[in-house]
Amino acid sequence: MSLDIKAINEKIQRESAFVDVLLSEIGKVIVGQKHMVERLLIGLLSNGHVLLEGVPGLAKTLAVKTLASAIQAKFQRIQFTPDLLPADLIGTLIFNQKESRFETKKGPIFANFILADEINRSPAKVQSALLEAMQERQVTIGEQTFVLPEPFLVLATQNPIEQEGTYPLPEAQVDRFMLKVTIGYPSKEEELQIMRSNVNAQLRLPTPVVTPESILAARAVIGEIYMDEKIEKYILDIVFATRSPKQYNLGNLAQLISYGASPRASINLALGAKAYAFVKRRGYVIPEDVRAISLDVLRHRVAVTYEAEAEEVTSEQVVQEVLNKIEVP
Repeated sequence: MSLDIKAINEKIQRESAFVDVLLSEIGKVIVGQKHMVERLLIGLLSNGHVLLEGVPGLAKTLAVKTLASAIQAKFQRIQFTPDLLPADLIGTLIFNQKESRFETKKGPIFANFILADEINRSPAKVQSALLEAMQERQVTIGEQTFVLPEPFLVLATQNPIEQEGTYPLPEAQVDRFMLKVTIGYPSKEEELQIMRSNVNAQLRLPTPVVTPESILAARAVIGEIYMDEKIEKYILDIVFATRSPKQYNLGNLAQLISYGASPRASINLALGAKAYAFVKRRGYVIPEDVRAISLDVLRHRVAVTYEAEAEEVTSEQVVQEVLNKIEVP
């Protein structure tokens, strides 16, 4: 087995060579925000959608646009508004008088990277159209079904401050996002750099350094990364502790959790840990890989009770307590 792991490790070393090049290219445009950029890459490599939450002006849109440019992929930004219709997103049928027949006009969803800006500003009909695209990787226009291009990734942003004129995302849709990443402010040094480059008009455009084909090839290789049974058990323990806290000596959390993480959490923790190991150029998963992505995978999947909200306990604090309690293999 050790020989196999050695061979896998060497293969991953070779196949993941583009990661450093890609991160360095994105780093020329995006100052700081290493966590966000890394999570976008993990979502892309795991074929999972990412929900970004942060106040305006933290380079959420710029990060997605830069990633798309560096990968030579087609990028579309859709601004979600209360009057947006499903047809504005997926396309519609238009009657051609000359030919006397209906023709399909495809919408902006037919791209590799979809930036759904302020996703919580649109009503349920638009969300359901987006849900089909996210889950099935296809859209239905009239009676025809169209397969979306690969890689296909929805990167949605939402502003945590403004709640006026917003629609809370349905739980089923939030669960479809592999990761929910919260973005903080840059440090003083980073902000100085951002200010200087904007004032001096030194904003750089990324050079395409990776092709969509190499991303798809990397996804296939990630499946080969070795994950020990102990790590699999560790992932299940984390997820089951959010459902049955008393069994894991976490009785104090029982009153705070209204419902625990779904089976998608286990799947995404395993996929995300493998993608994280790939980004770190390793052919095997270690417990630290699971811990590193646990908050991003679980914060939107663990719902807290009214009691928890009254005590100002967040789902992140609950997840953190679970991680502190579960024994690391």
